[in-house]
Amino acid sequence: MGELPAVLRPLAADPGHSGLCLDFDGTLSPIVADPETAFPLPGVTEVLARLAGRFALVAIISGRPVAFLRQVLGPPTGVRLVGLYGLEQIGPDGARTVDPAAQPWAAVIAEVVPVAQREAPPGVHVEPKGLTVTLHWRHAPEASEWVEAFAARQVAERGLRAHGSRLSVELGPPLDIDKGTVVRSLTPGLRAVAAFGDDVGDLPAFAALGELAAAGVAVARVAVVDAESPPEVATGADLLVEGAPGALALLEQLARVAG
Repeated sequence: MGELPAVLRPLAADPGHSGLCLDFDGTLSPIVADPETAFPLPGVTEVLARLAGRFALVAIISGRPVAFLRQVLGPPTGVRLVGLYGLEQIGPDGARTVDPAAQPWAAVIAEVVPVAQREAPPGVHVEPKGLTVTLHWRHAPEASEWVEAFAARQVAERGLRAHGSRLSVELGPPLDIDKGTVVRSLTPGLRAVAAFGDDVGDLPAFAALGELAAAGVAVARVAVVDAESPPEVATGADLLVEGAPGALALLEQLARVAG
């Protein structure tokens, strides 16, 4: 890779006052058919550790539970892990915390999971995550209407909120918590911030960076695109890279330039 893209140069020039907010699936890990087999690309944990040693903030903000992120990433020293779009996180001290408003909804999700497992058509994968549950139809595209209808029923009957993603729907607490609120909470005082993401769940993070830019912060919204990427992700970005390998190569370059 050649010269560092101009939109990332403010971060490399002042890493001690800069932050990186990174998605996991599709950004640090390739999209896979079975979500339980996802694993970071070789070299990801090493580059995260290098970046964390130079930058004021390196955060993985994912729809995955933090227990999964900690299992597959280590975590590298100094990397903040934020799971379930902000409902839980592991801070610098290694302790897991859960948003108090989300905790009561774990019992509701626990009721939904066996119903989904019992009623789901063949090929639909039900992924329990504690405070949320995701229904994947990648292996059964003909079941997408069933998933949408099931999710709508849970929203109406149990008060949950549904979020669409790549060939899936996630059900979770009806709280105004997303990657945008996480970015806003982690970045006060920073002079430059970049967010990497590949799906609609990353758009709130991109929007939060737009607010930071209006306040004078240097920002870089990096869309990690592939054949399945929703077009609005690329539309909302300042820079495009090709898949998780492209994101990793850019992070490696940023680590080298930042010293």
